[in-house]
Amino acid sequence: MITTTPSPRLAPSPSGTGERARAHRPGPAPRAGVADALAALAGIGFGATLGSVVATESWGELASRGGLLLAIGRLAGFTGAYLMLVMVVLVARLPWLEGAVGQDRLVRLHRRIAPCALWLIAVHVVTITLGYAQLTRTGPLHELWTFVTTYPDMLAAMVGFGLLVMAGVTSVRMARRRMRYESWWIVHLYTYLGLALAFAHQIVTGISFLGHPLAKAIWVVAWASTAGVVLVFRFFQPIWRSVYHAVRIVSVREEVPGVCSVICSGRHLDRLAVSGGQFFQWRFLVPGLWWQAHPYSLSALPKPPYMRVTVKGIGDQSRAVARLRPGTRVAIEGPYGAFTRHARATDKVLLVGAGVGITPVRALLEDLPRGVDVSVVVRASTPEEVVHGDEVAALVAERGGRLHHLVGPRRDVHLDARSLRRIVPDLASRDVYVCGPGSFGDAVERAVTRLGVPEARVHREDFSF
Repeated sequence: MITTTPSPRLAPSPSGTGERARAHRPGPAPRAGVADALAALAGIGFGATLGSVVATESWGELASRGGLLLAIGRLAGFTGAYLMLVMVVLVARLPWLEGAVGQDRLVRLHRRIAPCALWLIAVHVVTITLGYAQLTRTGPLHELWTFVTTYPDMLAAMVGFGLLVMAGVTSVRMARRRMRYESWWIVHLYTYLGLALAFAHQIVTGISFLGHPLAKAIWVVAWASTAGVVLVFRFFQPIWRSVYHAVRIVSVREEVPGVCSVICSGRHLDRLAVSGGQFFQWRFLVPGLWWQAHPYSLSALPKPPYMRVTVKGIGDQSRAVARLRPGTRVAIEGPYGAFTRHARATDKVLLVGAGVGITPVRALLEDLPRGVDVSVVVRASTPEEVVHGDEVAALVAERGGRLHHLVGPRRDVHLDARSLRRIVPDLASRDVYVCGPGSFGDAVERAVTRLGVPEARVHREDFSF
């Protein structure tokens, strides 16, 4: 069933309290050039890493027994370790980088780099073992045992490598689909432990650092800087923000079966810069939930002292959210995401939301400038699954836009290039914002690019991990 429906109703206040709300602080536009500058800095660091390794090699060492394998091993080890640092920075929640690129794209880049880093470190382990086995005229297994039992910090490094491999295996798409988000999140925390265990081994036994204090100092600074970024933006800033804003749950209400809205209040929320379409990491401070954070998009712009998030009960935590009581303390981390009005390049947009993916679309719709021409597509399997339908209809009608409901099973109601061309004839001249499950976003992105929308004007927020 495909319907196009305007609505004369005005959007209700998401706080549900009837109190007059103060204006929220708009989210800033991304800083131009930040991503390019950080990419250039990463490239310079990569070149310095390779140069410091190559500079310590000599033709005599390369020609010696096992010398070539040892050189390959050292180069692979330092390159893999540097890529690990880049991976950590990509997901370290740097606000300037995250706001310019978006967490989805950073995570995708993180996942592309991860296999290369792990394979390089594996090559390091194998070639160093084989190289020293040739040098000492012993077997590889004997040499590996010698490393672990006699070399300083080598056992810790091997344990660290094992933890990194474990994190890498659980990042494979097939493994992620079989894991709960909570389990996957815990496993990935061990990445930090794995890197910490490997660091001492590099400094103590790295031949590239012997007699080269400058190279050693540069490497220490690189690791210390990465650790500092993680501590500041993944730990200290969220703790400070949570204490400063003192967020508590005001009420929890069911929107549609299996989906509930959590209305929270906090101090100084008018000072929290937020754009429609962004999300926070939410940590509900009750037994069983306090130790894990989950990403949920705001389903409306904040109305200080209130803000609202809408959650679908899929995992253990999201189902438990419906049972939370008023007064529950909440720790927040964010806001994050580039799924905002700042990403658009035109004054005409198409917003597409599937299921609970309509929540950031609803907030973005509220935040778009008044002069923007808006079309909205809401996808759901049944009418009962349309979340915040009245609010979306009211906001679309208020700005004179068009609202299209595509409701029904996938086999009967298709959202493909043909249907999009029919309901949005001028699609090629619009920015397209898509939010929903990963497979849904992939299908819509393929369809709109086929219809002439440049990739740079397709903006996504995926509800997956």
